[in-house]
Amino acid sequence: MTTKNLLSISLASILILTGVSRGQSSAQTRAQSSAQTPSDNSAQSTNTDQDIDLLRKDIRSQKKQIIAANLQLSDTEAVKFWPLYDQYTAELVKINDAKYGVIKEYANTYNGSLTDDHALALTRNLLTVDQQAAQLRLKYVPIFSQVISGRKTALFFQMDRRLVMLIDLQLASQVPLIQP
Repeated sequence: MTTKNLLSISLASILILTGVSRGQSSAQTRAQSSAQTPSDNSAQSTNTDQDIDLLRKDIRSQKKQIIAANLQLSDTEAVKFWPLYDQYTAELVKINDAKYGVIKEYANTYNGSLTDDHALALTRNLLTVDQQAAQLRLKYVPIFSQVISGRKTALFFQMDRRLVMLIDLQLASQVPLIQP
């Protein structure tokens, strides 16, 4: 099996996982929302947050497996690469926590209580998060290139970006557009 085929299969499995999990959460939320009391809504929110946290951890695990399968590191490279990868991922998780917070805030207000000012603030916040992720990648390019070749560094960031774009696309398909 070629690297390209393995990457395609792995990406498809991530999309299926995120689609199925998000679809189940959406269906459960719609089915339960009509018969909930305020305390039930709080419990539902906590359960949804926990489900999303578990999903994010699973996606990170799959992402690491995809990168490991496609980057083809020597033992010497792997010893140096994986601690850096874990450090990079920890910083990226913090940025993605902020992105999830913005999306969650939007989801809680998009159905009518979203003002023009709040919509603009959410937009600025999301763009700031995007900028932080790009800055993080720029910060880590020279760091990774000290422990793996330039080609492998480029491949790593290419895979990282593609996986993030696919996950973002799946997420965006679940978030309704703002109505003018």
